[in-house]
Amino acid sequence: MNRGKKLDIFIGADIDNGWAEVQSPRKTTISNEILEPQKHFLVFKKEKRRGKTVTLVGEFCLKAESCEEILKSLKKKLGCGGTFKDGWMEFQGELKDKLRVLLVESNFRFKHGH
Repeated sequence: MNRGKKLDIFIGADIDNGWAEVQSPRKTTISNEILEPQKHFLVFKKEKRRGKTVTLVGEFCLKAESCEEILKSLKKKLGCGGTFKDGWMEFQGELKDKLRVLLVESNFRFKHGH
């Protein structure tokens, strides 16, 4: 290769006006029906976010206001932070055993094995 020559390398794709926004589907579907606490079958999930453990409980089929009230009381009893997103309650820390006791007292049920 001579130093005077330039290489004409084309890397990439032909981009026209065909841009489209990629929409990823939700992890869960939000149900419109409202169930009593006895009819819920909750499950636990554990995730790592930025090296910290987050405990998820759900899926709740209640009004958003009642879920926020339950979440507020649970956070106060457990002494931790948390939020309510897409029908799931998220708590900071590994709190599965403590959460199970508190939710069973509130008449919620869990799937077998959770």
